[in-house]
Amino acid sequence: MTHIIQGSREQEHAVLRAMYAARKSVFVDLLGWDVPVLAGQYEIDQFDGPQTLYLIAAEPDGTHLGSMRLLPTSGPNLLGDIFDCLCEGAPPASETVWEISRFCLSRDLRAAQRRQVRNRLVTMAAQFALDNGIASYCCVADMPWFSQILSFGWECRPLGLPQMLPCGMTGAMEILIRADTAARMAEAGVWHEEPVHFAAAAAA
Repeated sequence: MTHIIQGSREQEHAVLRAMYAARKSVFVDLLGWDVPVLAGQYEIDQFDGPQTLYLIAAEPDGTHLGSMRLLPTSGPNLLGDIFDCLCEGAPPASETVWEISRFCLSRDLRAAQRRQVRNRLVTMAAQFALDNGIASYCCVADMPWFSQILSFGWECRPLGLPQMLPCGMTGAMEILIRADTAARMAEAGVWHEEPVHFAAAAAA
């Protein structure tokens, strides 16, 4: 199943709780990020609030498969508030430019499953932008993830030169959403419209 959920710091939504727990597993336990952890279980920072939107791929029982966080750059966001040094000029600040952050894939997925979930999430992001008048996304990424983003077929432009930060070589980019974005992503082999789930196949 796929979900578009507006956030809440109260964690009352089971799918959100599973997402926050998966983020803690990936970003804190695996990657060693020095970020806040709530109740020893959930990775939540100052940009997770009632205004935040999440695109989430999950099993029918709510098990997290993958997710991303979306915020309009007209308000607080990771690039503008923390990583503005990565932008050659002023960071984006517009109702029509949104930020993608906390792209998270479950650690339990096999490589082929990770690609399916990744493709489903980036398709959801592009479709959400097309449906809601979002002209572009911006994001902060380390170099391996930066390279993946460039390979998705959509049109990208760097916002500045990559820099060596404590987390490694990191850059910022803008992802332009145009009328031909879906076709470009399909040509690149990443457009994936159908929800993904693996539990039924594993149980068969």
